Amino acid sequence: MQKNRLRHLGSLAATLGLLAATPALAGPDIQHWVADTGARVYFVESRALPMVDIQVDFAAGSALDPADKAGLASLTRALLDAGTATLDEQAIADRSADIGARIGGSTDSDRASLALRTLSSDSERKAAVALAAELLAHPSFPQDILERERGRGIAALREALTQPASIAARSFSPAVFGEHPYGQVSTEQTLGAITRDDLVRFHRTHYVAQRASVAIVGDVSRTEAAAIAQQLTADLPRGATPVPPAAPRQPTAAELRIAHPSAQAHILLGLPGMAREDPDYYSLLVGNYVLGGGGFVSRLTREVREKRGYAYSVYSYFAPQQVAGPFQIGLQTRGSQIDAALQVVRETLAGFIAEGPSEAELQAARDNIINGFGLRLDSNRKILDHVAMIGYYGLPLDWLEAYPQHVAAVTAEDVRDAFARRVRPEHLVTVVVGGDGDNAAANGAASDAANGTVR
Repeated sequence: MQKNRLRHLGSLAATLGLLAATPALAGPDIQHWVADTGARVYFVESRALPMVDIQVDFAAGSALDPADKAGLASLTRALLDAGTATLDEQAIADRSADIGARIGGSTDSDRASLALRTLSSDSERKAAVALAAELLAHPSFPQDILERERGRGIAALREALTQPASIAARSFSPAVFGEHPYGQVSTEQTLGAITRDDLVRFHRTHYVAQRASVAIVGDVSRTEAAAIAQQLTADLPRGATPVPPAAPRQPTAAELRIAHPSAQAHILLGLPGMAREDPDYYSLLVGNYVLGGGGFVSRLTREVREKRGYAYSVYSYFAPQQVAGPFQIGLQTRGSQIDAALQVVRETLAGFIAEGPSEAELQAARDNIINGFGLRLDSNRKILDHVAMIGYYGLPLDWLEAYPQHVAAVTAEDVRDAFARRVRPEHLVTVVVGGDGDNAAANGAASDAANGTVR
């Protein structure tokens, strides 16, 4: 009893010492307000370059796709800059080039984004913001471009379905999330069912000011930033506040094997992991670095690659989303080594869950995460990515500044406890695609040896 108490006090002292030694990160000063339109605005003033980076995020991700029209969110976002009532696709491209603006964006399960980079000079900035505002509020979704982009999507899908890595990724989400919206994947049938009316309806419903989060980083004042956010969202319907999806259920452990003639098998293991706002966020983050997120210093790399040579690379990660996104372990190995490699992965994971990290592993993980964090904030674009994430998910404004302190405070017991509760083998889904080519070669070699044949 006394020995345990002394050990606990020693661990506490070490943690307090680490916290005292951790340099305070002067995070960017994030200013926040709600525009008159109802959009939430997050602004960081940065005068280092005569540029402004802007991102408008909407609660309009693929989790909102109807099951029979999976791919609708992505097609809607892809056609935002394909035309408006007054501008066609070429005119939009020409105008962007003329004013030196760069317009892009993306879609994931939770959100759809429009990103703008422009010069901060008054005329160029105002022209770029006016163009972006028109694209957001008045897209025309031309039928011919819808057909073109849908055709490209179907062609890309057909190509992806010949690649074992793509097959594994597309099979993993439904296997882990089941009928939850995060488990939906597009098919030729769902893409083919999408009409222009579907795009118009999806845009009208989800691209609204109450679902918008505007992040602005760069060479403008607070007053100018407020005018930018107001202009970008002024012509949008106010709409309703989004309702997040329900949390996914944990699946029953299962193994799915899909034949493919590749020599290398692509293996994914996982389950629903953690949300963006999660009480176990930092414990799982630090623990995952030790398990498989730390590259060559991770346990999985040591056990699977270095000791046994089963894979060139093996990794693990958590992808936090609005609700629990995936925890995933991935590797590639020869078909003849699938079972042996899987056994090592599962044993390594089970050992980590039972034991947690050693003090040396924990210290190395905390040091690496903290010391590398500054590199994630060394440009306006990287700052914008984080500010947009903080804004969209409603995280504390001091999230960036507090991040190193939270990491430094994680203990080995925190990691053990979080992994024991959150990564349970009875829920772990395994997807294996390919490796048949290697098994065929091995069988052929065995047959030749039996017959005295040399290849």
